Amino acid sequence: MSSYQTITPQQAKRMMEEYPECMILDVREVEEYASGHIENAIPFVLGEIDADFAAECIPSRDTMLLVYCRSGKRSRMACQMLSELGYTRVHNFGGIETWPYELTW
Repeated sequence: MSSYQTITPQQAKRMMEEYPECMILDVREVEEYASGHIENAIPFVLGEIDADFAAECIPSRDTMLLVYCRSGKRSRMACQMLSELGYTRVHNFGGIETWPYELTW
């Protein structure tokens, strides 16, 4: 059974600070990413996620993953996919629309 954890933006921010080795995955389209994203986030387009792509980008299945999109729908789908691929530390913190912190370009 696959599973992932849903967390708040505040919890995600705290995890980013406490675990600098975590990966922040922005699953929006490249144009959306370019219009503003969370610092240190990497573009990880939902439509490109498969076992090979994930293995190329993510160092190990135990890497802490913090996933977001615009509203939360795509991040839920991405978290489900990553969990099904065997990634064990997957966290969905929803959409950038609810991110109360600074963005970068």
